[in-house]
Amino acid sequence: MADRITVLVVEDEAKIAGILKDYLEKSGYRAVVVDRGDAALDHVRRNPPGLILLDIMLPGLDGMSVCREIRSFSSVPIIMITARVEELDRLLGLELGADDYICKPFSPREVVARVRAVLRRSVASSAVETGTIFRVGHITLNPETRQVVVHGREVRLTPSEFGLLKTLMSRPNRVFSRAELIGAVQGYDFDGYDRTIDSHVKNLRKKLARHLPDCEVISTIYGVGYRLNAAVEK
Repeated sequence: MADRITVLVVEDEAKIAGILKDYLEKSGYRAVVVDRGDAALDHVRRNPPGLILLDIMLPGLDGMSVCREIRSFSSVPIIMITARVEELDRLLGLELGADDYICKPFSPREVVARVRAVLRRSVASSAVETGTIFRVGHITLNPETRQVVVHGREVRLTPSEFGLLKTLMSRPNRVFSRAELIGAVQGYDFDGYDRTIDSHVKNLRKKLARHLPDCEVISTIYGVGYRLNAAVEK
């Protein structure tokens, strides 16, 4: 089936890779397995997938480095797979631009569910009403073209960052709770996800600050959540 979404599985443990491939293909995806980090970069450049399942511990080039490099030229959804349980390691992956993470040991069904959720969010963020363009100050977001422009320059965002900014720009000055942002951006919940939203906000702020260095675009409302300031630099 030529129209199946391709999921690139970057995993050097053959047994795990085989299980993921089987479950993904039974769920209607096309799964391609690569067992080295450096080979994954070459593959993504030649044959861009619909989503990447990326292990952290890899030969050739570690998953963190692979994620960082991919984010320099692509916004393809990335789900990190890690055996490290430390929260710092998980958040580092998110700060490098990953959309989600899952820890070993895991249920293959859970991985497929995460894949579906991330892809559904990516599609939903562009499947909006025709003609709706959001503008706040010098920031313009076009859901149809999935473009964000600040001061006339395009800003490349991951699917999670794009969905987050679209939600905030839909109601400038409104405070969105973390729970609301989780629902709007991810559509599901799991332990620790408050911190994941925080990581996505941090990444989004950095990207916007490159073009609006003297402006607080997104404010933190401690104990509640975040808001996009309507008085963005005029």
